[in-house]
Amino acid sequence: MNDQEQAAIATIALLAAAADGTQSAQEKAQLQTLVSGGGPVDFEPMRQQLASGQLTLAKVAQQLSTDAGRHRAYEAALLVCNADGPANAAEQKFLSELQSALGLSASALQPLHQGTQALAAAATPGPAPLSPTAGASLDDTILSQAKLTGALEILPDRLASLAIVPLQLRLVYQVGQAYGQTLDANQVKDLAGTLGIGAAAQLVEGVIRKVLGGLVSGALGGMLGGATGLAAGAAVSFASTYALGHVAKQYYAQGRKLSADDLRALFARFQDEAKGLLPKVQGQIQSLATTLNVQDVVKQLGFGPR
Repeated sequence: MNDQEQAAIATIALLAAAADGTQSAQEKAQLQTLVSGGGPVDFEPMRQQLASGQLTLAKVAQQLSTDAGRHRAYEAALLVCNADGPANAAEQKFLSELQSALGLSASALQPLHQGTQALAAAATPGPAPLSPTAGASLDDTILSQAKLTGALEILPDRLASLAIVPLQLRLVYQVGQAYGQTLDANQVKDLAGTLGIGAAAQLVEGVIRKVLGGLVSGALGGMLGGATGLAAGAAVSFASTYALGHVAKQYYAQGRKLSADDLRALFARFQDEAKGLLPKVQGQIQSLATTLNVQDVVKQLGFGPR
């Protein structure tokens, strides 16, 4: 796949992330930072160009010269639109327009849609399959879920990346439940969003890297912030899940009184702690990946036959 196709897939994925225009301020800031490698990126001109017809999906689609490239572009957009829950009406409209622009048949995309929809539905936290109690067992649950998300990054199945956000949101739900908190989906997503965990992080750290595969260079070099290797992806998911779980533990233990700045400072601290812990558990993560498949995760999230 050449640089032009890589750039086209990246553009389509970014358009998918902005399709419903509802990103939070934190998500926009993180997406801008990750995509630009630190410099500011204003996505409003992209929306204006779409509205004026200067930038069209048809024009971007024309830059994809192979069937593989067109399928990967649609796959990236589908995963991004479903990264934090089932695609809404605006995202579904975008996907329909993209399918037409790429000239893809509905029948060819049906298996991908089926797997994506099951995992997207799991992104809305509901009754947790586990009922951890505060203390050591809760720490064990956090570590276990962190290792699971790290293992998912190693799997070749690109749908595996889509399972990470549901697992992270479910973990927050479990931690809150352990401290007697009654949470709804929006409260869980707000906490994750404050820490920069959500569709934007999923896009940059998981979906695009797996869809394009291997080391990415050229137009996407800055987008991925250097975290393009398989080991790097597993490390990022492990550290973010570990940190999210422990931040949630402190947040709910203190009656949800921590400020956004306090939460982000804790998140950075626990990420560093996770990075120090990773060498001790990376063998366990790799071993787990050899026995894991996406269907196992779907079952854990409460979908599919048991």
